[in-house]
Amino acid sequence: MKKTYEFLNEKDIYYIIGNNIKYYRKLYSLNEHELTQEGLAELANVSTSLIGNLESKKLIQGISLYNLYKISIILNVPIDNFFINR
Repeated sequence: MKKTYEFLNEKDIYYIIGNNIKYYRKLYSLNEHELTQEGLAELANVSTSLIGNLESKKLIQGISLYNLYKISIILNVPIDNFFINR
């Protein structure tokens, strides 16, 4: 029997990742210290507009696996948590 898979489209994946980055950044701000989009961008050595675009619901912004990895390390979140649809 052939197994079929249901995949989300690319737009939905980037939306989920962006939502989770925002969620975990805000959670980090509550538990550790204030971490703005600018602060996260500086720590990850990416542009502030990348973080802003990722967290925005109006834009679709891609992200490299390496940059997502850096963000996961900074926020102390396993990288696979960024793919959970909340």
